[in-house]
Amino acid sequence: MTISPPTPYVPALDLLRWQFDLTWSLFEYHLERIEPDDFLWEPAANCWTVRRSPDGTWAPDWADTEPDPVPVPTIAWLSWHMGWWWSVAADHAQGRTPRERSDITWPGAGTPTVEWLRALRKDWLTALAGLTTTDLAATAPFPWPKDPQHTVAHMIAWVNAELMKNVAEIGQLRLQRAAVRG
Repeated sequence: MTISPPTPYVPALDLLRWQFDLTWSLFEYHLERIEPDDFLWEPAANCWTVRRSPDGTWAPDWADTEPDPVPVPTIAWLSWHMGWWWSVAADHAQGRTPRERSDITWPGAGTPTVEWLRALRKDWLTALAGLTTTDLAATAPFPWPKDPQHTVAHMIAWVNAELMKNVAEIGQLRLQRAAVRG
């Protein structure tokens, strides 16, 4: 039996940052290949997307209670969703007043959304760079309001998990769209 040497201790924030960077690198693979038409492609009859509102901005489909069956999201909806939860998480992490869901507007298909998501990444990295070990142990106000069992470290882990999930969904939709185009 071969026993591996003990793994060196990795501080929590370093490990969370490594996990985030790994997920982001997988996302870049898709961001570099996504076409503007991919964003609003509806993969099913029952889907959520973003639609032009009377003032010209993009508004997401939304329900306060999740419908059954859950609609299949478009890449546009998923990227808006990422922008929403990530903006609010960054607001909390940096001590800013968190924005409301309705304040987060999708910038549009193609380059505007890719640049928006990359800017959110930079904002998030700024938030992470300012955190201390004490900060990581503080109660997280998002996404579990007023739950003292969840810390800022939990919030960062949740952001990583949500990012992984959304990246996988966007990647799968992009691949399906490419297959349909032939």
